[in-house]
Amino acid sequence: MKTIIHDAIIINEGSERHGSVVIEGEYISEVIDGSVADLSCYDQVIDGRGLYLLPGVIDSHVHFREPGMTDKADIASESRTAAAGGVTSYIDMPNCVPPTTTLEALEDKHQRAAEKSRVNYSFFFGATSTNLETIMDLDPTKVPGVKIFMGSSTGGLLVDGERALYDIFGNSPLLLMTHCEDTDIINQNIRTFKKRYKGQNDFPVRYHSRIRTTEACYASSSLAVKIANETGARLHIAHISSKKELELFRNDVPLEEKRITCEVVIPHLMFCSDDYDELGCMIKCNPAIKSQEDREALRHALSTGLVDVVSTDHAPHLLSEKRGGALKALSGMPMVQFSLVSMLELSDQGYLSRPRVVDLLCHNQARLFRIEKRGYIRPGYYADLVLVDPDANWQVLKGRYYTKCGWTPMDSRTFKWKVRRTLVNGKTAYCDGIVIDGIRGKALKFRKPD
Repeated sequence: MKTIIHDAIIINEGSERHGSVVIEGEYISEVIDGSVADLSCYDQVIDGRGLYLLPGVIDSHVHFREPGMTDKADIASESRTAAAGGVTSYIDMPNCVPPTTTLEALEDKHQRAAEKSRVNYSFFFGATSTNLETIMDLDPTKVPGVKIFMGSSTGGLLVDGERALYDIFGNSPLLLMTHCEDTDIINQNIRTFKKRYKGQNDFPVRYHSRIRTTEACYASSSLAVKIANETGARLHIAHISSKKELELFRNDVPLEEKRITCEVVIPHLMFCSDDYDELGCMIKCNPAIKSQEDREALRHALSTGLVDVVSTDHAPHLLSEKRGGALKALSGMPMVQFSLVSMLELSDQGYLSRPRVVDLLCHNQARLFRIEKRGYIRPGYYADLVLVDPDANWQVLKGRYYTKCGWTPMDSRTFKWKVRRTLVNGKTAYCDGIVIDGIRGKALKFRKPD
């Protein structure tokens, strides 16, 4: 089957231009400047007039909760949500039940995704203090990296002893993605609050960022950078949340030459601590949402090269689990449907160009994780594409978002931009409010490290 997406504004590889994209089977076969006069030779014509055509978003930080927590989310429901947001590939985290810390658990997740996932998929392998031998045997063409929780973890995934960290950093053949918060600092802050509030077991959620502080984040992030520099590891620090942490990163070398990179996630770009009064625990996440000054610093860093990729840290919980305050309410929020429209809104506000949006959500994700044949609009690449309307002016309301947990902190927000169509491997997976049944993604493949 030969399909053409006709006469759209293509944002790709640093430019915007009118053009058309031809798809044959799963792949892009041709990228044509301008419109095409004769459309009769195509089996399907998709009208792109007035729309922007981008590579499909790659979200390298999601928690789809399967196996073990499928009451709140699962691969089928959240990949459906991803497709509605223009996300055509995702990389899922290992803190499920059981955690993805064995080859058997990793294979189980791949089998589940092959049966259920509406978009393309892969999975991080989880580090523990005892599975280094397994990490050293991982296939770098099938596994994008190893996730290390240096703070804020459950299920035996916390690795905060320096000896274990040096062993993993010094021996892992794969990129290491770290969650950096210093547990000792957090626990001391909790003790201080309990003493001040005479033994209370919970506090208003607005104090979350005063418990999980910038100090806690920076102490752990700077330790990770120190160990990476000493061992030569490839380090990728997840969800940088503060102005202070940006000091740890460089923007004077190309991405492929960086040994240390960082991610910012949508919650820390869209919310600040002022929003706790209105949204409460719905925006509680780890690391905590921080000050307006921190949010502004992160937003401005999007265009400077200090931030390498933007993801969502999509982490659904039931609304009943979000009750409580800074200690008792669970941390995390469902966001995978809103990364692209949120970033385009930030572009409209002047924080970054539209081509830079595509760099952070698509190109750099593919470059950083060495994903084969995805993340760009190029002949020979998989036809993972998204058409976006710049003038939709739509409101997020229940029934217009798809996550299984049934809520989002974006509820009632109005967006100018809207995803109209998402194509996964050349097939329409989502179109104007409808997720297409029967579409299945593929396992991502990765180039071996140099």
